[in-house]
Amino acid sequence: MCGIVGYVGAKDCSEVLVSALSKLEYRGYDSAGIAVFEDGKIRIEKEKGRLLDLQKKMESDGVPKGNVGVGHTRWATHGVPSSVNSHPHRGGDKVTLVHNGIIENYKELKEQLIAQGRVFISETDTEVVAQLMDMNYEGDPEKAIAKTLAQVEGSFALGILFADRPEELYAVRRESPLIVGVAEGESFIASDVPAIIKYTTQYYLLEHDEIAKLTHEGVSFCDLEGNSIEKELKVADWDQEAAEKGGYEHYMLKEIHEQPTAVKTTLTPRISDGMPNLEECSITLDKLKDINQIYIVACGTAMHAGMVGKYVIEKQCKVPVIVDIASEFRYRDPLIKEGDLVIIISQSGETADSLAAMRLAKKMGAKTLAIVNAKGSSIAREADMLIYTHAGPEIAVASTKAYMVQISVMYLLAFELAFAKGEITKEECRRLTDILLGTSANIEKTIELVDGDCNTIAEALTEADSLLYIGRGLDYALSMEGSLKLKEISYIHSEAYAAGELKHGTISLITEGMPVIAVATQNALYDKTVSNIKEVKARGAKVILVCDEQAEVGADVADFIIRVPRIEEMLMPMLAAVPLQLLAYYASVRRGNDVDKPRNLAKSVTVE
Repeated sequence: MCGIVGYVGAKDCSEVLVSALSKLEYRGYDSAGIAVFEDGKIRIEKEKGRLLDLQKKMESDGVPKGNVGVGHTRWATHGVPSSVNSHPHRGGDKVTLVHNGIIENYKELKEQLIAQGRVFISETDTEVVAQLMDMNYEGDPEKAIAKTLAQVEGSFALGILFADRPEELYAVRRESPLIVGVAEGESFIASDVPAIIKYTTQYYLLEHDEIAKLTHEGVSFCDLEGNSIEKELKVADWDQEAAEKGGYEHYMLKEIHEQPTAVKTTLTPRISDGMPNLEECSITLDKLKDINQIYIVACGTAMHAGMVGKYVIEKQCKVPVIVDIASEFRYRDPLIKEGDLVIIISQSGETADSLAAMRLAKKMGAKTLAIVNAKGSSIAREADMLIYTHAGPEIAVASTKAYMVQISVMYLLAFELAFAKGEITKEECRRLTDILLGTSANIEKTIELVDGDCNTIAEALTEADSLLYIGRGLDYALSMEGSLKLKEISYIHSEAYAAGELKHGTISLITEGMPVIAVATQNALYDKTVSNIKEVKARGAKVILVCDEQAEVGADVADFIIRVPRIEEMLMPMLAAVPLQLLAYYASVRRGNDVDKPRNLAKSVTVE
């Protein structure tokens, strides 16, 4: 949510800032702006809408010329999307800044500042920080930043320009992510690595309450007391091509096609002699065998991956699993105790609710395991155990390959846990692990098999006002994710229901021609699911059935059938997820939506 970039160097600053911001569009935004030192003065250009709207405005106004500046894409929180509320914000004559996050005590601070004669022009909490820092600035940037941070509460990252320091850029963070990139003769700040990968792969992770100073001579770091800090230089293992569309019409379609590689890249290093081996993640058989209960805490798509994990872990390991939405977890007084394992799943590793849940779990004595895709993220750094998912950059807001690798990791963890608990033999563990590794090829086969059908069948969804997804067991867990994908990018209202619950109220929603997407890949539940499908079919529903290639489907069951390869029943969600992703994708395309940047959504939710 929101994106920050900054630049100091010899290049055209405006060009660098706009280019870097374009790589952060996946985070979701409704306005954009830049501030550049032009002829020794800070010039701001900002506009409501997309980056293209900002570029058009600058074509009219004249593009700012300079070598030092900051840029921002805003996802509205305090105040409606507008040019006035968009960033950067001035605090007066001395300070201009951009901000990602939430200032929790901004109302009290704003009242104090107004009482001291400060005049505000926006509705944002960001302008409060700018005004406060402007008032605190007496010629020493680090002291002004430290004094301001002592007064504000919340989670935030700031990129700051001081009017009398035209060759310098400052940055600081608390909770919200921010990196500092370096190259020969130039330096950058950014909310995420893809923003600067075009210019450099070398970067520093800015820690909580650390101040970065960027100049033409290089970068330096200090704490809030002014003490110098030495930091480790990191190298991103993503290349620019990995963050581009690669010939696909949209990032989402590219990322669906990248799933086989992502799964293989994630699993292969964690398999040794045919067995799961998570020692590099600080997970050992001794640690696993002592686990009494598991909590899986996550948001959105990651939570749905956790639902699949729950079914598999309970079935294979005989360990009770509770799946919780992270935003609810802390507020229901969870009964965590020593010996419990809390698994936090997050693509970005910066999800605010998930991070807070993990910190609570640690305080209560539980061991924590993070499953994340972003190296060096807050959740990754603070967890007791850590599994990176190696999906590479996922640019589309709607998650596909991150979900798939999260599921693959849950399976691998379940198999090792089951072996550690003595619930399966070594031979059975090897067999399941081998099939899991083989899902990479089967996902690729599935994409080839169903892509055309999904494109055609999506036509039946485009005019729908509402539809249902139904399934049982693992198919119900998968239906929840399918429904979310469709909502996210097609804007069609959909809900997922356990198929057996239809008669308890939901079947009243069925009307003539209403689409129902049924997932039926579990043999033990297949006949019961078919009975539920016939119930909606008898009431006029238009049924799209996702099943395996061997399923026997009567002529009276479905209007459309999408068949996927048959593999181990427990692993079928990894294949059945593909047509649900593609149906959502093609429905969105047919409705003319912005697939990669759906309205109102952000890739990384760094505020509660």
